[in-house]
Order: sequence, then C-alpha cells, then structure tokens
Amino acid sequence: MSHPPRSWRQQVFSLIMIGCLLFVALTFVAMWFYPGGTFADPTASGYSFFTNFLSELGLTRTRTGQPNTVSAILWFTALTMGGAGLVLFFLAFAQFFSDSRSGKILSGIGSIFGVISGICLVGVAFTPANLYLQAHMAFMMCAFVALPVAVLCYAVAILRERGYPNQYGFVFVAFATLLVLYVVLLTARQESDSLEGLMIQATGQKVIVYATIISIFIQAHGARGMAQAGSA
Repeated sequence: MSHPPRSWRQQVFSLIMIGCLLFVALTFVAMWFYPGGTFADPTASGYSFFTNFLSELGLTRTRTGQPNTVSAILWFTALTMGGAGLVLFFLAFAQFFSDSRSGKILSGIGSIFGVISGICLVGVAFTPANLYLQAHMAFMMCAFVALPVAVLCYAVAILRERGYPNQYGFVFVAFATLLVLYVVLLTARQESDSLEGLMIQATGQKVIVYATIISIFIQAHGARGMAQAGSA
C-alpha cells in the first residue's frame, strides 16, 4: 500500500477532523439564533430539532418574513466548509489505494462521486431555499445520490486492501446503508404538510447529515493514523 508524502498527508486529515467538529458547532449555534417558523407552523418560535429542516437555517428570511441573517451566515459557512472538506477528503483518501489496479479503479470512481457530492453541498449553501428552491433541491438530491456511490466504492476498496484495517470498511458499509435509506426517503416524497411527515423528513435529514460528519471524522482519524504509521 502506497502512502502520500508526509508533508501534507497527516495535516489534511487533521484539518478535515477539525472541520467536522466545527460543522457540528456552527450548525448548533445557528439553531440557537434561528428566529422560528416551520413548514407546518410558520408562527412557531425558535428552532425545532424535529420539525425544522437544516436547510431552513440558510433561509435569508423565515417563513414569516423575519430576517435570518446570523443563522444564514453560520449555515453558509458550515455547509461550504463541509462540502469543501468532503472534496478534500476524497482527493486525499485515494492515495492509500494506488498499488493495485482494483484499488485504483475503486478509489478513482469513489473520489469522482465524492468530489461531485462535496461540490453539490457547496451548491446547496449558495442557493437558499427561499430564493432558489429548484436549484437548492437539485443540488441536494445530486449530493445524496452521488455520496453512496463514493462510500460503497471505498468500502469495497478498504475491505480488499490488506494493509488497511477492515473496521473502516464496515463503517462505510453502515454509512452507505443509511445513505441508501435516505435516498429512498427523499424519492418517496413523504408528505411534509402533516406533522408526522414533517418530523420524518426533518429528522431523517439530520440523521444523515450528522452521520456523514461522524463517518468522515472516523475515516479521517483512521487515515491520519495510517499516514503516521506509514511515515514512522
């Protein structure tokens, strides 16, 4: 198994891990500053974890017309950083699987789809749902359709790579399962005008977004350890 040069390989995965932690912190602070309003109840006060979508943090104005400047800036920062971090991760991670033909193919395909997903997440950040709803939804759908392809490719690559611990492949298998289930939820178009449907959609979105953060954090931590071991 080949290793990328030490000058950047350890630092990049440390940076990705920090980015994951910052994403969680920024989104929770954004929730704190959100003025209020849900799809089912525009007059609701504050942010509801189970009935507000994460993307509502990026609205320039809430459903009642209130300015949402602080939350929107925090969400834009978090999601842009998260998307860029995803791109960086998939570009850097491929270096561990360049010794074999199958590893090159799987990591190459995985990185292409991973980079696409990261770019689309940045696209979501740049298209607030109250201003560019169609583009916002298109970027989101593309991001979460591309990501499971990337994750599955890397899950197989990890499990086939003798020098890489299998447990990280199993983490990606579990994550890919969640991603596929979420894509099914998105395409099923569960009605969000009922409280039950709204809770399913909003909660499902948070589960998959934070599962993404946790999974990438775990993988970046493992990759940093592998890079350190390879340079020892």
